[in-house]
Amino acid sequence: MDGVLVHEENALPGADEFIRRLGEAGKHFLVLTNNSIYTPRDLQARLRASGIDIPVANLWTSALATAQFLDAQRPNGTAFVVGEAGLTTALHEVGYVLTERSPDYVVIGETRTYSFEAITRAIRLIEGGARFICTNPDATGPSAEGTLPATGSVAALITHATRKKPYFVGKPNPLMIRAGLNTIGAHSETTAMIGDRMDTDMVAGMEAGLHTILVLSGVTDESEMDRYPYRPNQVVESVAHLSVGSRG
Repeated sequence: MDGVLVHEENALPGADEFIRRLGEAGKHFLVLTNNSIYTPRDLQARLRASGIDIPVANLWTSALATAQFLDAQRPNGTAFVVGEAGLTTALHEVGYVLTERSPDYVVIGETRTYSFEAITRAIRLIEGGARFICTNPDATGPSAEGTLPATGSVAALITHATRKKPYFVGKPNPLMIRAGLNTIGAHSETTAMIGDRMDTDMVAGMEAGLHTILVLSGVTDESEMDRYPYRPNQVVESVAHLSVGSRG
């Protein structure tokens, strides 16, 4: 989503038209984000305010992927969560109970108000045997004021304190991509991943067996792309430069 369709709160040129053409062509699609702060309904409202109209069912977040993963691993389990409504709502919807008393999991996601008390509690619960899960490994996130610490940075702090490494569900883990494919009944052989980051989007798409398309409207520029040992299948300036085929 970020860097492909929007930059902060503003739609990128051609993004609304690209989404419209996908719908007209009958293409099944998901808009992915590693950001676990917002629920799909929240994201829909934010995108609509920027001029892009996307159904709730077409929004796939690391919070949803995390909840689905935990439900498959330990149905109706318990978790201590450091995060926002996007994550807590997703966990509630799969039947999880949020608690500080001997939870099955400690789950870390994005929040704009990381609490020293909550992080300390997470460390002690992991030391006590709770399994350590993070929605995504992103170390930083953008804001109008500049860089913000994100899930990966907090995970590193907790790992250093506990000597326990988390399992990251979101990109670049291809698990998030495969779960998304299942959600819309798609197959890797006939699916493309469009993203702006070599270190998450392109590697996740590649490892999930998708056709990868790097857009240069976000984080990665063409000179930086050459530093990686893998390459996308296509490189375009933005989604405005992508054609959309007929239904199929």
